[in-house]
Amino acid sequence: MANCKLALLRALADGRSHSSQELRDRLLLDAVMLEQSVQELRKLDLAIQGSADGNLTLLEPLELLDDDEIISGLDHSARTWLSRLEVHPLIDSTNSYLLTQAGMDWSSGTVCLAEMQQIGRGRQGRSWLSPFGASLALSLLWRFKAPSAAVGLSLATGIAVARVLRQVGVAGVGLKWPNDVLCQGRKLGGILLESGNSPGGFYVVAGIGLNVALPRTVATAIDQPWIDLREILGEECVSRNRLAALLISELLTSFALFQENGFSEELAVAWQHFDVVAGRRVTLKLPNNVIPGIARGVDGSGALLLETVDGQWVPYLGGEISLRVDQT
Repeated sequence: MANCKLALLRALADGRSHSSQELRDRLLLDAVMLEQSVQELRKLDLAIQGSADGNLTLLEPLELLDDDEIISGLDHSARTWLSRLEVHPLIDSTNSYLLTQAGMDWSSGTVCLAEMQQIGRGRQGRSWLSPFGASLALSLLWRFKAPSAAVGLSLATGIAVARVLRQVGVAGVGLKWPNDVLCQGRKLGGILLESGNSPGGFYVVAGIGLNVALPRTVATAIDQPWIDLREILGEECVSRNRLAALLISELLTSFALFQENGFSEELAVAWQHFDVVAGRRVTLKLPNNVIPGIARGVDGSGALLLETVDGQWVPYLGGEISLRVDQT
């Protein structure tokens, strides 16, 4: 995003009415540049209202992400694990960005956040809606000795997210194996883990997306029941910078522990507290098969345990598996 557009957005973010003259003087813009910047911001679905007397107002105030504020909100142990923090106004995908940087041997503990993802991704090639300033989109890079050392990491990531949401007042937050964050039976967020190898070894990029305050006009594009923090917590919902700091702190600490202990018994017990599908009839969709059964929690590796029609309990690990809860 060009500096002048970002500067204009920062000036308008408070939601108050600002005169065009004030903005031109403050940002050192002429009338043409100001109008061009306004039009570019509107293309991002930011509702900027212009009045007859030339005043400009952002109809939905924004709390823009601030790297200094986020870092100041990290707990002490998290700061020891954080190697780099970047905040981008616009990016194709935070996961794609860190996957590229991982190939350049960036270190564990690298975090990337974005105000808006233009090509945000979910599991199995699905898109992830990320309107400007209306969600929390972040990715964390972490290195492991081998792929086997990261088995169960998706569930550990979900547990970290759920703990933070519970901390900020989200009652009834739940996890649907392997990567959905739910509240009131609707999707509040999602998790996408991607991995690869570089000269520095095996790495994982964990992407997290949380709905904070989605504009209703934009959210009509979502093809499943959804919910955001504004609906759960009210108009004065949690600060995005505070939420980012809490989430990064929990993730860094959780990943450091996971590197030492893997998917531990403690994590398996924690998963039980948030598991919203245990005991329910579900259908697993595999690349070449569809399997009905009853979800029976997870095993010691984080694999879903499915009680099949013949009474066997069969473990299934993530990958290209999707789970649907039967409504009957």
